[in-house]
Amino acid sequence: MLTYVVKQVVDNPDEVSVTTSEGRRGTLQLDVRVADGDMGRVIGKRGRIAQSIRTVVRAAAVKDDAQVDIEFVD
Repeated sequence: MLTYVVKQVVDNPDEVSVTTSEGRRGTLQLDVRVADGDMGRVIGKRGRIAQSIRTVVRAAAVKDDAQVDIEFVD
């Protein structure tokens, strides 16, 4: 779901990658990487798009009784 949402926002959807790892206290850590020119589009003004993406993914994770932490990485 996260990959799909991010690909809809960026200009270069083929450059989107999401890696997963175990975070602190058993959370699922999701690291999102995009093309250099797309980072601003993913973050948005004042971080609004990034925060919206986090909210939607966290809400979906609640259905699976999981906690996720999303990091947008350069």
